[in-house]
Amino acid sequence: MRLLILLVPLLLLAAWAPGWWVRRTMKKYHHPANRYDGTGAELAREMLDRHGLDQVAVEPTRSGDHYDPSTRAVRLSPENHDGRSLTAITVAAHEVGHAVQHARGYAPLRMRGTLVGMTRYGQQLGAWLLIAIPFITLITRHPAPGILFFLAGVLSMGLAALVHFITLPTELDASFRRAMPMLRAGNYLHPPDYPHAERILKAAAYTYLSQSLMSLLNIASWFRYLRR
Repeated sequence: MRLLILLVPLLLLAAWAPGWWVRRTMKKYHHPANRYDGTGAELAREMLDRHGLDQVAVEPTRSGDHYDPSTRAVRLSPENHDGRSLTAITVAAHEVGHAVQHARGYAPLRMRGTLVGMTRYGQQLGAWLLIAIPFITLITRHPAPGILFFLAGVLSMGLAALVHFITLPTELDASFRRAMPMLRAGNYLHPPDYPHAERILKAAAYTYLSQSLMSLLNIASWFRYLRR
């Protein structure tokens, strides 16, 4: 029991810390806001055109920076779409990296899309299973079905973290085999900014993983709920 009491805070810290680091890194390099003459959207458009990807759109979104393979669109948050900071420029390059992966038939990107789609269903199933625990336990008047439902719910909700961990190399490829070489080849950044851009690209690569780890905190809240 004492081990569990010590282990839970450590797990919560492990789930929270990466997200905190990603947010801190992105926020830090949003200043100065006018570091560059062009916006993130303008940079993305130029990079895409240089790679013959004029059919790929660049759009603003409030759903987080991402590349959508189904509609062939680079979508950037407002601060990165219209921003002129180092973060805006670098994140735009990262998402263009995914577009280049797609155009080159990069197989891990296709696999990630399939796995992420499956994960959404798994998370929904996990949530319903966790909600059903009190009712199943009450109906059966035995803890075993509730325990099984709980384990199934935790496993399905934890799929997101596992999937993004498995596909992390896809994100690192977009950052360091695509985005950074493009930034250097085009001389898009001020020379002193390249080491800082590498930190941003690392944060961009870990964004989805950090979000998935944060979802594990929801599981911890269910632990507290079930102990009442």
